[in-house]
Amino acid sequence: MAFDKSVFVNCPFDADYLSLLRPIVFCVYRLGFQPRIASERLDGGEPRIEKIIELIESSRYAIHDLSRIRARTAGELFRLNMPLELGLDIGCKRFKGEDDGPWRGKKCLILETERYRYQAALSDLSNSDIAAHGDDPLQAFTAVRDWLDQEARLDADGPARLWDQFTDFMADNDEALLARGFSRRNIDALPLSSLMRSMEAWIEAHPA
Repeated sequence: MAFDKSVFVNCPFDADYLSLLRPIVFCVYRLGFQPRIASERLDGGEPRIEKIIELIESSRYAIHDLSRIRARTAGELFRLNMPLELGLDIGCKRFKGEDDGPWRGKKCLILETERYRYQAALSDLSNSDIAAHGDDPLQAFTAVRDWLDQEARLDADGPARLWDQFTDFMADNDEALLARGFSRRNIDALPLSSLMRSMEAWIEAHPA
């Protein structure tokens, strides 16, 4: 898979985050890139951290959502996977980039729910450019579109048009799955890897 077209997506994979993750992944595909996600390979014998390192090394771009760094209820532990993977990505650029290889040109987008909340947990990121999405799918989608458009110099269609394409895909995909005997519960629980294959096929059938 081409390094320059790969986008590592470091986001929560819980059910509550799916409303943001689906449009983020669709946006990456629609703009001509390949999202790389840890769940794309389900080999239980492969150490997860090794897979993540491989994905980071093979991707010029990365999206890191830190919106789960704050626990929601008393006694709940906050999530450290996303900050860890962001650190690995920064380290990859810093240390591998010294060899004048492709990693010198790595780019990352950092997302959060609130623009400055991350500073209480990750003060070393102070003065970093953080995009806040307010847990709103359209805002997250737009942040990803604007970032890729700028960093890859795409001159992409506007977020409103791309969002309409995402909603068209979701409606078409639901209709197709229902016709194949999937229940609403089945569709809601569809593995992300299956949804990604459907996105690829739909985009191929609906060129920009």
